[in-house]
Amino acid sequence: MIESLKSVSSLTLSSPLGGAMTENSVSSTAFQGLAQNVQNAPQPMSFAEVLGDMASDAVGSLKAGETKSFESIQGKANTREVVDAVMTAEQTLQTAIAIRDKVVTAYLEVARMQI
Repeated sequence: MIESLKSVSSLTLSSPLGGAMTENSVSSTAFQGLAQNVQNAPQPMSFAEVLGDMASDAVGSLKAGETKSFESIQGKANTREVVDAVMTAEQTLQTAIAIRDKVVTAYLEVARMQI
């Protein structure tokens, strides 16, 4: 995609009316700035990295909920803090289960395809 942006920005580098600014020359300047911003942008994460980060965050959320529950039993935590942590952990677990179900469904659908 970056290569296509470079080729588009190089199409209108000269101004057509002897140096007068036109919409095309302004937009080519904008494309050049956009192409440089795209080149300097950080590299996107892979799908596996995104899922790995989500799994790590989910485990952290579940551990935080469990820790707050133990603190509640010991009398160290406020009831509201415990409820918030447990509800967050529950929501995280439901999200993880939904993602797992979608991945399994997609795998089964691909497995049924004829080659």
